[in-house]
Amino acid sequence: MSVVAIDATPGVSAGLVERVRARLVASGSHASALDVTAALRDEGVVLADLGLLEVVRLVRDELVGAGALEPVLRDSAVTDVLVNGPREVWVDRGDGLQPVAVDLTDEASVRRLAQRLAAAAGRRLDDASPYVDARLRDGTRLHAVLPPISPTGTVISLRVPRRVSFSLEDLIERRTVTKAAAQLLVALVSSRTSFIISGGTGSGKTTILSTLLGVVDPRERVLILEDCVELRPAHPHLVRLETRPPNVEGAGAVDLRDLVRQALRMRPDRIVVGEVRGAEVVDLLAALNTGHDGGATTVHANSAADVPARLEALALSAGLSREGLHSQLHAALRVVVHVARDHDGVRRVEGLHVFTADARDRVSVEVAARFPTDGALVKGPAWSSLCDVLTAGVHPGADAVPVACS
Repeated sequence: MSVVAIDATPGVSAGLVERVRARLVASGSHASALDVTAALRDEGVVLADLGLLEVVRLVRDELVGAGALEPVLRDSAVTDVLVNGPREVWVDRGDGLQPVAVDLTDEASVRRLAQRLAAAAGRRLDDASPYVDARLRDGTRLHAVLPPISPTGTVISLRVPRRVSFSLEDLIERRTVTKAAAQLLVALVSSRTSFIISGGTGSGKTTILSTLLGVVDPRERVLILEDCVELRPAHPHLVRLETRPPNVEGAGAVDLRDLVRQALRMRPDRIVVGEVRGAEVVDLLAALNTGHDGGATTVHANSAADVPARLEALALSAGLSREGLHSQLHAALRVVVHVARDHDGVRRVEGLHVFTADARDRVSVEVAARFPTDGALVKGPAWSSLCDVLTAGVHPGADAVPVACS
């Protein structure tokens, strides 16, 4: 296991940055170049222009940014940053967790960092409220826990949104999608079949959904509903709606259920919910059952077979019975795309699955196709059902129809 080092700036010590930061905090000054120059002069230090600019950047990072984590967060490949202690920081660049050599000084510094990030998200983090789950202004998902809930010290978890869009060719090159899987996924989107992407935390659900939305016909109007911007598809006609948390008085919240209802009045060709985590699943299923086909969403599930049970649990929070959920589910969603993370950390599309209903309208999931790492296409029991679904909405002879289904 290798440790990736983060180079320190030559000639600029952490102690100097901390002393300048402390002076600015004590005086109530901003971290402007003039303020930093004055603080350095009081410290008896004179720096050249480049050194001064570097101190300004470091002090700003300490005052309003993520401090020593900023270089890591600026890395476009990083998706997760996990802080277990002052000198125990891990990152995920898409191929599993790796430790990085970042020095956060001590526990007090880690606690200040967690509290500063929470404050930037408009949330409270202290002994009376020892944990926080929030989103930063740039979309980064923050979770932090303070002692004594975390007995070894402050723990910080940051989920960084993707800043770039991937094409299917990119995902094939990264081994996330095989060529056989890519052809079926294109047909899935082109047929306007409503689908759900399942997988565990960090398995790549959002990346896959974002890429597939880039395949949508550019003449279609796509409404994306999210808690915060994570989907970044390469599509010319996107309309975004975001939820809003309650204010300090507990009022003014706008949740995903509200957004689904608003989206129905905005002439959508496709309604996409970034992730269903609660009662909004009921409104989404209702929307997909009223002529709004081609919709999509993601859900946390360990396997495709677990998706119906997972949706049942979410629907119960909205007061929808098990029978009511199953009666809507089979007509609203047809296909499950399951993604998983291999033992070597590579995220990949594991298979396509079809929703089927028994005589009592109880919905289950049946395997239609699997995509092993050797690039083969392994057809499952529901293969013919999948082909029926994919070819039903595609004009005969269209390139999007998979060759295997022709």
